[in-house]
Amino acid sequence: MHIAEGFLPPLHAAAWMAVSLPFVAVSAYRVDRLMREQPQIKLLLAAAGAYAFILSALKLPSVTGSCSHATGTGLGAILFGPSVMALLGTIVLVFQALLLAHGGLTTLGANVFSMAIAGPWIAHAVFHGSRRLHAPLAVSVFLAATLGDWATYLVTTGQLALAFPDPVSGVAGAAVKFAGVFALTQIPLAIIEGLLTVIVINLLNQNSRQELDLLAFAPGDVR
Repeated sequence: MHIAEGFLPPLHAAAWMAVSLPFVAVSAYRVDRLMREQPQIKLLLAAAGAYAFILSALKLPSVTGSCSHATGTGLGAILFGPSVMALLGTIVLVFQALLLAHGGLTTLGANVFSMAIAGPWIAHAVFHGSRRLHAPLAVSVFLAATLGDWATYLVTTGQLALAFPDPVSGVAGAAVKFAGVFALTQIPLAIIEGLLTVIVINLLNQNSRQELDLLAFAPGDVR
């Protein structure tokens, strides 16, 4: 789902960069404030970034000949809120573009918006919405991580459709075609990411209670 280097038209690439920059700037302020006020959570913050890096770096062949991958941003959105993930996701995407040729610098703004902004905000909204409905913690985490992953995929589909509308059916037709490239692979990947995130949250509850308490994160009540 990372849009490759040079794939987007220059105007689209610049527009997505302009849209993403304010989110990243606010995120940098939020992360700096969080680390100054609660320095004990630095390792947990780094772990959330590493989780996103590892999951989103594992490219799996799609049945249509392309590649798909999980995003890993749902974990950080659940623990720290979606604003923090804009910066962490940007760092992840920069390193992947430079070291793995995964994504690109010209398409960084578009990739940041889909994976580090849209996905985490959807995950955050789903998590807190389900908790307000008194869903069990594991169910809330699963839904948040799964739908956050899928939202990233849907936003990327929209970005590609806007850049390359179908000559006959326009943006809507292009969106259907781009969605078909990843759909069969991405849905099970999103489910796997949801299950894996539940496991990670359970492990953190067992082994990192002090750090989670600083974030007001408890099995029965989350911030």
